[in-house]
Amino acid sequence: QVQLVESGGGLVQAGGSLRLSCAASGRTFRSYAMGWFRQAPGKEREFVAAINWSGGTTYYADSVKGRFTTSRDNAKNTVYLQMNSLKPEDTAVYYCAASYQFSILTTSEYDRWGQGTQVTVSS
Repeated sequence: QVQLVESGGGLVQAGGSLRLSCAASGRTFRSYAMGWFRQAPGKEREFVAAINWSGGTTYYADSVKGRFTTSRDNAKNTVYLQMNSLKPEDTAVYYCAASYQFSILTTSEYDRWGQGTQVTVSS
């Protein structure tokens, strides 16, 4: 089964940028739909972005549309989340997830999850 490891989180000032990476094990990575979610303290986990197997289709939450971009490099078994114009309300633990069953998915019915990486945006 695929294992996912996120990296790239950290502390950034409002208006800054970060790029998260999610490295996947396994030779079938290119067949997975991938997603990004986040969970802020005291809040439920929420959808951020999703990308299909080829990278040709992406979806974003309204709160990040125009600021965040997800992409993938199937040769490197890695999916990325480029986050620009960060706001304090983007502060959360960010998770990547993989779906075997769906071509693209904006809800939480993913099959595998990473351990998360903390993103903190200071005002």
